[in-house]
Amino acid sequence: MAEYLPLIMFAAVFVTLLAGYAVAPTLAGVALLFAFGGALFGVFDLGDLGFLPNRIFGIITNQTLIAVPLFVLMGVTLQRTHIAETLLNSLSTLLGSIRGGLGMAVTVVGMLMAASTGIVGATVVTMGLISLPVMLRHGYDSKLATGTICATGTLGQIIPPSIALVLLGDVLSSAYQQAQLTQGVLSPKTVSVGDLFAGALVPGLVLVVMYLVYIAAVAFFKPERAPGAVRDTGDDPEGLPDARRELLLGLVPPLALIVAVLGSILGGYATPTEAAGVGAAGALILGAAYRALSVNVLREIALSTLKTTSMVFLILVGASVFSLVFRGYGGDELVQGVFLDMPGGAWGAMVIVMVTIFLLGFVLDFIEITYVVVPIVGPVLLSMGIDPIWLGVMIAVNLQTSFLTPPFGFSLFYLRGVTPPEVQTIDIYRGVAPFIVAQLCMLLLLVAVPQLATWLPGVLY
Repeated sequence: MAEYLPLIMFAAVFVTLLAGYAVAPTLAGVALLFAFGGALFGVFDLGDLGFLPNRIFGIITNQTLIAVPLFVLMGVTLQRTHIAETLLNSLSTLLGSIRGGLGMAVTVVGMLMAASTGIVGATVVTMGLISLPVMLRHGYDSKLATGTICATGTLGQIIPPSIALVLLGDVLSSAYQQAQLTQGVLSPKTVSVGDLFAGALVPGLVLVVMYLVYIAAVAFFKPERAPGAVRDTGDDPEGLPDARRELLLGLVPPLALIVAVLGSILGGYATPTEAAGVGAAGALILGAAYRALSVNVLREIALSTLKTTSMVFLILVGASVFSLVFRGYGGDELVQGVFLDMPGGAWGAMVIVMVTIFLLGFVLDFIEITYVVVPIVGPVLLSMGIDPIWLGVMIAVNLQTSFLTPPFGFSLFYLRGVTPPEVQTIDIYRGVAPFIVAQLCMLLLLVAVPQLATWLPGVLY
């Protein structure tokens, strides 16, 4: 019975979370209860908890994780200063008269917002409030409109730079070194957040192209679902040039900022943390240039950044306590033994892990999965010869698919909270179905052609 205590502890955390308790105290509290209970019955050494201060200090002093509050600040600033709304209005004016053009504009803006924010809930809610009323007013089918917003809002899981990839890259780096050390490699290779950014870039852009192709196909074959919008410029021949000027003013600055941040990382000119600092400062400068910064707006930006960052790091501390007790019970050896005995070898283990992560994505956010599940299964999978960058991209796309899938996908609940009453929940479910198919095709493509994730990092580094 004692050898299965790690799995029982994991199940206890899962049940407690389903009961509605907060994530960070649940992870730490359940782990400590199992630790003290195990010590009472002589099956756990409380001396293992002595490593906890060093683990927490390691989280606080982790240079990579400093990028998290900076990227959050960058995304929140672009959101609260209405730069994304300006960009959407400009693109809508330019492309709106084309059938499906408004949907394509929403996809592009959603991609840029997802890349800068990296938080699914914030992107979906923001795009729902900004673009859904516009799409419905111009006669777009509610299923297509809601599906587009949900799908583009989840791109923050895969489009760099995003905090999801920063956290996942940090965990995979530790897991990869641990896997090599268990194999007797005394000088282990490293995998960085920049490697994961490079690996996720091509699959992310391919997904965006899939979305755009689907919207264009709907507009071509069923134009009543994605009609051309009426231009606000009327018959004024100078209206279109004005729209183009507005587009340049709305598109070039935020796009240049994102390209500068991502390009400096991929080009090796800056670490993710340094680039995040540039991105945060650049976003504030853009907000000031657009005259969108006031004392109240700055206060909102600071509070939102503080809340999100505090949530992330509290979860990291709770997950650190959980993983320490889990390993103290020999949970890593138990998981490794289960995977090694599994039929199909590394591929069989990979399928089980992907299915498990997909199901957990219905009830846990990416932060909990990244810091609870991945440290447990990551070293085992990597020791079986799986490429760490490919694994990271597969996990990111898998979670993105989970957040879209009815009836429990997070993205669906976020959008449902800001949709008008005439849009039914079943419309949202039916609207995301084609995008889920695109996600599954992306997963199959990554399995069939792993170079989609590994080629660019190999070229750059």
